[in-house]
Amino acid sequence: MERMIRKLKIRDWDMAMQLAWDTFLVYEAPEYSKEGVKNFHDFVKGEELRNMFSLGDYMAWGSFDENDVIGGVLGIRKHWHISLLFVESSLHHQGIATRLLRNAFAQAKSEGVRELTVNSSPYAVGFYHRIGFKDLDHERLTDGIRYTPMSIELF
Repeated sequence: MERMIRKLKIRDWDMAMQLAWDTFLVYEAPEYSKEGVKNFHDFVKGEELRNMFSLGDYMAWGSFDENDVIGGVLGIRKHWHISLLFVESSLHHQGIATRLLRNAFAQAKSEGVRELTVNSSPYAVGFYHRIGFKDLDHERLTDGIRYTPMSIELF
């Protein structure tokens, strides 16, 4: 079954952030400190990100099935920094994350953007490398969040 990629609507927000949180708990949280888990929770469940999205200052896309149930989410800050990319566990390795990124790449190119950045979690570093992202520095730890800064040039 081909999943549809589309921009999130405000009605999708809670479902998308729940997907991000649930997936984080399985793949990321075991490697994070309590501080990191709390900070991520506050990021996806707090009002600041929701408000940015509502005001158009945060872009997000989802992968949806025919019943409009979300299976993947990609969030990008206005300056083309990927801050969320999560796919439901049962849908991993089906190309959903790649399709979400390719959609964002096309949007960025149409706006004249030449580079996207991401602070990759340890779990996703290999995936981002396969897509073409390059490390900008070694792994860092900020506020309990482990990440590797990366970027990709769009041509």
